[in-house]
Amino acid sequence: MWNRTTRGPGGVAATAALSLALTGAALTPAAWAADTAADDGPVDAGIFVQKVDGLSPDFVNGVDVSSVLSLEESGVVFRDAAGQPADLFDVLADSGVNTVRIRVWNDPSDAAGRGYGGGNVDAARAVEIGERATSAGLGVLVDFHYSDFWADPGRQLAPKAWAGLDAPALETALHDYTAATLQSFEDAGVDVTMVQVGNETNNAIAGYTRAGTAIDETFADLIQAGSSAVREVLPDALVAVHFTNPETPNRYATYAAGLDTYGVDYDVFASSYYPYWHGTTANLTAALTQVANTYGKQVMVAETSWAHTLDDGDGYANVIGSGTITDQYPASVQGQATELRDVIAAVSAVGSAGIGVFYWEPAWVPVGPPSALEANRALWEQYGSGWATSAASEYDPVHVGEFYGGSAWDNQGLFGFDGAALESLRTFEYARTGAVAPRVITQVGAVEVTVTDGSPVVLPSTLDVSYNDGTVEHPAVTWSTAVSWIRGPGEYSIPGTTAAGLSVTATVTVLAKNHVVDHSFEDASHSAWAFAGYAWPNPTSDASDGGTAVTFWNGSAFQASATQTITGVPAGTYSLQATTQGTNSPGTDSRVLSATTSAGSWSAPMEFTAWNEFHTATVPSVVVGADGVVTVSAAFSLSGGAWGVLDDVRLVAVEPASTVRTKVLDVALAGAARIDRDRFTAASVARLDDAVAVGEVVLAGSRATQRDVQQATVLVAKAVAQLKRVK
Repeated sequence: MWNRTTRGPGGVAATAALSLALTGAALTPAAWAADTAADDGPVDAGIFVQKVDGLSPDFVNGVDVSSVLSLEESGVVFRDAAGQPADLFDVLADSGVNTVRIRVWNDPSDAAGRGYGGGNVDAARAVEIGERATSAGLGVLVDFHYSDFWADPGRQLAPKAWAGLDAPALETALHDYTAATLQSFEDAGVDVTMVQVGNETNNAIAGYTRAGTAIDETFADLIQAGSSAVREVLPDALVAVHFTNPETPNRYATYAAGLDTYGVDYDVFASSYYPYWHGTTANLTAALTQVANTYGKQVMVAETSWAHTLDDGDGYANVIGSGTITDQYPASVQGQATELRDVIAAVSAVGSAGIGVFYWEPAWVPVGPPSALEANRALWEQYGSGWATSAASEYDPVHVGEFYGGSAWDNQGLFGFDGAALESLRTFEYARTGAVAPRVITQVGAVEVTVTDGSPVVLPSTLDVSYNDGTVEHPAVTWSTAVSWIRGPGEYSIPGTTAAGLSVTATVTVLAKNHVVDHSFEDASHSAWAFAGYAWPNPTSDASDGGTAVTFWNGSAFQASATQTITGVPAGTYSLQATTQGTNSPGTDSRVLSATTSAGSWSAPMEFTAWNEFHTATVPSVVVGADGVVTVSAAFSLSGGAWGVLDDVRLVAVEPASTVRTKVLDVALAGAARIDRDRFTAASVARLDDAVAVGEVVLAGSRATQRDVQQATVLVAKAVAQLKRVK
């Protein structure tokens, strides 16, 4: 067991459907030339950044650029403010960054020497990155994963060389490896200011997994082994521990208490914080403040990011896309700047103990466009510039498997797809001075209304319209009369307009009557359901409907199920649906949605592909007999490490096929679409738009009648005939 000493803290330098011209270009030379020397007022810029009052002059403005060598080997060129090729580290230093974080994997390659990807960052390559950072005047945070590949809450695989070691031997190996690696940084003259002992170690480290959420002695000893090595080799460097999920109540308090109980010697309690996963910045401040005040530790955010676009830059799907991002910030350069500024402010709000923020992989740009996918794949495999290569599948078959490939992070970079710095990179600098720009709309709150069939549809009278200066206005909106033409279950688009002429669209979803009780697991008792195996309902932000869902995970192979028997269902044909999301579940796993009645049994497979990528499985033709009894079940037989969510189970009557003829309405709408709108008055075009909206709603209606079609056709034809030419 490693000796534990006491050391005090030290110091260290969703979007509505409309088109908006959002700030999002690469940084212009004029913006780069803005005078940021004084802290007494905002500078003119292309984005708006509110000054963070009281920000410490020693605040760590950090970025993790661990993939840089592989990107450059793949031909990526980074560019300076003038758009000229430049060294990445010089660009970072010129943009207010003062520290670079570098992950270290023990042996990220297979027996044939093929790299696993993600930058192939072993100790030697990490030192090379550190040397370049030091040459640019930047400090270095060394981030030990204690694995041969990615380490996070879902996986903490032991390095191949440490497989099978018992706890004492594992402690010795971890200590010796840490010391030897840090000595190589020291010998190379790298300015290491901080060392991170483990990466997102919520449940495990170096292949050792705790039983339960509380810190145990073996886990504490492993952290201490790394800390002791840091103290021996780099006594002036800060020692950081790293966890994630600050949104979980008391999680950080529990971890910090456990570290204190076992006397673990460290300086900095670090958190990941991604807005789409980890709650509010106010909660982040509260969680970090509790640790800082109770245990006298410094705190920081070791990882954060936001998307500047929802586009994919390299042909490999992104972690955050149109189906996964939240509406906390717009997906734009301004959105990135606001998110990063808010995280800086949240850490600074802790007080003097809040020492810094690191943006994760802001330079992980594409090696080529989606149109060059095959060439990109060759580069990812050869140089490890994607998140994983095929070689990594042997070491981590559950998480990599067949899903190796490119950058899943390119749309969250602070550099554009062409390698040019975006102005959001200067947020670290602008947070000290403030920055102002022409006021523009950045986001219009999405209007989404869901009702059960037969209930009235009520649209909001106002909208939330956000601007780049952080203000929000609430203009009144006038909705199209098309809302009164909604007929039956379906999804409908209803246009609206504000007094200022801003066009918006409301999405109205009409749901058929659902016979499943507690369909989205929001009832406190959940008495309608029978759960088995590792399935249980939990409050979670991962729910697809409401705030609760059935969640399941286990480190070894496991089963999970949720079953309900429903009575009193009218005889007829029904559709059974359930929504899932999940990860790390290979095709050999079983995920089955089923319904059983007196007339037979029916089933359909359910999907797990990625976090927050929801899939709705459908069993289309469930026949319910005269007894009205249906048993519905979602059953899973999953591999170890698989994680999933089940939500929103629905048993609804199948709508009879429509016999309505719509050709005449289709023709009328096509003719309206060909109208040259600029030739006619705004008022007459507005009447035409309302008529067209009625026609489109009628076409979307599952219970629209032939009379509805005829009336809508007349409205469109009349509106076209009444168009008035501009004089």
